[in-house]
Amino acid sequence: MRFSLYPYPFRAGDSIERQRGFTLLELVVVMGILGLIAGMAYPAYTRYLQTSLRTDAHAGLRQAAAELERCHARTYTYQECEMSRLSPSGHYRLAYSERQNGRYVLSASTERKDGCGQAITLSSQGERLPETCW
Repeated sequence: MRFSLYPYPFRAGDSIERQRGFTLLELVVVMGILGLIAGMAYPAYTRYLQTSLRTDAHAGLRQAAAELERCHARTYTYQECEMSRLSPSGHYRLAYSERQNGRYVLSASTERKDGCGQAITLSSQGERLPETCW
């Protein structure tokens, strides 16, 4: 009788060289572990993508606000000012609307899912809405 360190039983007449592959139980355990890892990693990855998209909107809104303020410093009005219409990475469209008393509101909107569900806005008074997206 030969002694083997291999943990699985052999069929009569099989040698170690003929035992190849994995058992079904081993495959099921590995697939379960991979499923758990993927289940934890996917939500974190989607949050990361949403945060990076919002960062693009924030940068675009701040850049547009700086352009409007520079123009206002030269012309004393926002009506003659031009600004960027896209965020730096191009994920958001920027829009400008003037309000009373020389105030304005900038908004960034996208068709991608950024977790906000509505346009991200920045006013000339520094109001940032919606607050959960800043």
